[in-house]
Amino acid sequence: MHSRSQNLPRSLLNALRKEAPRQLRLHDGEPCTTIASYNVHKCVGTDGRFDPGRVADVVCELDADLVALQEADLRVGSAHSLLDLAALQRATGLSPVHALESNQTQGWRGNLILARHGVVHSVKRVKLPGLEPRGALIVDLELKRVPLRIIAAHFGLLRRSRSQQASALVEATHSVIRPTILLGDLNEWRVNTRSSLLELMPHFGPINAVLPSFPSRYPLLALDRILARPQEMISSIEVHQSPLARVASDHLPIKARLNLDKVRQPQAQVQPDFA
Repeated sequence: MHSRSQNLPRSLLNALRKEAPRQLRLHDGEPCTTIASYNVHKCVGTDGRFDPGRVADVVCELDADLVALQEADLRVGSAHSLLDLAALQRATGLSPVHALESNQTQGWRGNLILARHGVVHSVKRVKLPGLEPRGALIVDLELKRVPLRIIAAHFGLLRRSRSQQASALVEATHSVIRPTILLGDLNEWRVNTRSSLLELMPHFGPINAVLPSFPSRYPLLALDRILARPQEMISSIEVHQSPLARVASDHLPIKARLNLDKVRQPQAQVQPDFA
């Protein structure tokens, strides 16, 4: 009979032993900005309550300059909005970086990017392959006078779909030489050769820097990720575990502190690939 330690991946075993870290320090250097990713679970908390205001309060707690949200639309019949974005902007200074499709929907297939003081140059909506309707937002912007590409995505539940979706994002972004951040709910907790995200290597990293973020009351699985190209941009990654975050959604937010001086010079060269 195999022991539990032989059957479970190390990240899950550490979480069960209550050894999972809440923060990873990756590179030296003084960070100058904070970004975050948060699957808001259609604003339904672990207590079963639908409460968009509670989710907005968690976003305020993050105090980030850019936040990628997943499941920001309620998809029963036609999609419609959940969050009061005007109130959130007044409270945080965060506003959508792309034009919303209508006054009933937010984001693209549930993905929404909010930024503070970002100068947006272009936005691309990408349909991701797989059995489920999944998508990603690719946004070129300047954040604190540094040109960046932000990819916000929500990968599928099936392993094969996630592998295809990782390949699709690499293909969609390979023509641009620009510092890039990929963040979102990638639905993958495995690391090393067992991960469905291997197609992202060596393009983005650190692939194996995982912090459990799901389920929010007792996080065991590192479903939510923040990756970069080059990965030296990321000084640290942490899970936001406030009392409110543990109940507002079934996922905890994750956030990364970026040292943009790593990519500030020389200025990135961009080959436009948007229609």
